[in-house]
Amino acid sequence: MVKHNFVYFFREGLKNMSSHRLMSFTAISMTLGCLLIMGTFTLVAVNAAMNLSTLANSNEIVAFVDETLTEQQGRALEEKLLSIPNITAARYITRAEALAAYTEKNPQEELFRDLDPGIFRDRYALTIENLEQIDLTVRRVEHTDGIAKVNYYEEMASGIITVRNVAAIVSAALIGVLFVVSVFIISNTIRLTTYDRREEIAIMKIVGATNAFIRWPFVYEGFLMGMIAGGLAFLLQWGLYAAVTGAVAENDAQRLFEILPFSRIWLPVLGSFLGTGMLVGIGGSMTAIRRFLDV
Repeated sequence: MVKHNFVYFFREGLKNMSSHRLMSFTAISMTLGCLLIMGTFTLVAVNAAMNLSTLANSNEIVAFVDETLTEQQGRALEEKLLSIPNITAARYITRAEALAAYTEKNPQEELFRDLDPGIFRDRYALTIENLEQIDLTVRRVEHTDGIAKVNYYEEMASGIITVRNVAAIVSAALIGVLFVVSVFIISNTIRLTTYDRREEIAIMKIVGATNAFIRWPFVYEGFLMGMIAGGLAFLLQWGLYAAVTGAVAENDAQRLFEILPFSRIWLPVLGSFLGTGMLVGIGGSMTAIRRFLDV
């Protein structure tokens, strides 16, 4: 009995789509467009978050060791620094290494090559985990015995946090709006097809058909339209993502921006498209059929 009902409802859903081809095509196309826009913004946000996270991890605090300490004493500070919350790594840099790094960054300045390493200080390059706690972390490092001074790019850290938060908020807002738009589109599409069959629904109610029996074909119709839209949106998103990845790889010679390979994210992307499409379709169907069941 359950299998018979499934086949019947599925067939009725297909029949509804077939008898209203233009409206079904419009609903699928509009839902596909909304899903594609939602997916694009989501993938942009995911890649932006990954790149911001990488940038955040490379944002280091430079802690200068007190000049009165020997190199051995300076290296002994590593354990204290690593015990500070939010610090994940501490790399000791000697005066000679600091001079070598400076001259490497300024190869055109030949005068700097003969500098005495003694003018530099031994230091630690500290990697932090959470940029939002950088001010508190800096204060704790400054109060560590043996540390004379701390340098960090405050404006850069604030900029990273701002960009990350704005990207998350904008993406969430757009996804929410487009989801509602998609439900509205399918709801109105199925409402029009239901309106054409209002007399048939009324007769079915009179002869004793239950609301569930009347509702299920329309639910399957919305389910099928959402699934088709989700599958097509996934294929288009795949092609768009591949085109963007190729363009970035071709023009970003310095690899300033990294893009996640689609092979690593295709499964959750497919699941999200199909799941969202079917949810939108079923939600639109349930919303559309409700008013016509009150006979």
